[in-house]
Amino acid sequence: MHIYVDADACPVIGIVERIAKSHNIAVTLLCDTNHYLTSDYSEVVYVGAGADAVDFKLISLCEKGDLVVTQDYGVAAMALSKGAYAIHQSGKWYTNENIDLMLMERHISKKARRASSKNHMKGPRKRSDKDDYNFEVSFERLVEKLLQENAGKD
Repeated sequence: MHIYVDADACPVIGIVERIAKSHNIAVTLLCDTNHYLTSDYSEVVYVGAGADAVDFKLISLCEKGDLVVTQDYGVAAMALSKGAYAIHQSGKWYTNENIDLMLMERHISKKARRASSKNHMKGPRKRSDKDDYNFEVSFERLVEKLLQENAGKD
């Protein structure tokens, strides 16, 4: 198992690295050339700044059984289609059972924003310590589940 992080503006990199390190799991952080990341633990891969370049590079690298951390539903859907697992920075697990609904809701919201005469939409609320805690608990649970599944294959 390998962990790939869609690392552009990702607020949970430290949590991912700490948990991955405790389980001796390799991590790759992917970001575009508009961002600068360093890590003492993870491999950092820089990708050109083109639209969706990081997303496509991440999907080209991940394989069945890997774990992807992303807030992008499209990236999560592609990861799931390859047999990988995916988790949102909120801690919500993307699954084959919930991804279609999430993609549909995203599509409907996008259409509503385009149709609205208001062009200014309020952004997401500020991230809290509780958000980090929720992600940490959920991520640890998912990692342990995947490690148990992999141990059963040996």
